[in-house]
Amino acid sequence: MNVRSLKLIRDVIINSGKWTLIEIAHDSIYIEFKDVELGKPKSNEEMSLTVRFAGDSFFTVFYNNIWDIDFLSKYNYDHQLLSEEVFFKIKDIKFIDFEYLNTFFYNFKSEKTVSLVEDFNIHNIRNDFFMLVETEELAFVVGANQMDFFTPFERLDDASLRELSNEWMLYFLNYHLKRNLIKDPMCENHPLMYPKK
Repeated sequence: MNVRSLKLIRDVIINSGKWTLIEIAHDSIYIEFKDVELGKPKSNEEMSLTVRFAGDSFFTVFYNNIWDIDFLSKYNYDHQLLSEEVFFKIKDIKFIDFEYLNTFFYNFKSEKTVSLVEDFNIHNIRNDFFMLVETEELAFVVGANQMDFFTPFERLDDASLRELSNEWMLYFLNYHLKRNLIKDPMCENHPLMYPKK
């Protein structure tokens, strides 16, 4: 995906997105976000986006409280497997931003890394792609040499991402025309409703 699409990925997650799942299977890492602003919501579906990292993948979490990373205690080191539901509201997301990564070293007391790359060093990332995610409780960096984005229905490219983002914006605008009939927390609490002064 191009730089513009990566900025759009940030935008569709940042307002109401939550990090809800981490799966590690050998050298692939899946990070799932829910309540993302993609597509037109249906009453029986949650809008989600999964990011897949593969090829010399790594996951490093920064934290102050060990209990915030309890989900990592279930990682099976013998088989390199983990599948855990989590729930963290997203504070910020960036892609391939070393300056932002440096703030994690100062804002958090501890770090823990999971990677099959023996000499992996978070201070010297050599991967082609990495994503940085900050929540109120912790921050993490996940990366690899391949990065792909998926909805429950399709693999995203630049064009399909833009189309789904536009669909959500039309839904948001239509929602406010008939908001007395239905209530959608994603639309009610959206920053466009309450612009900064």
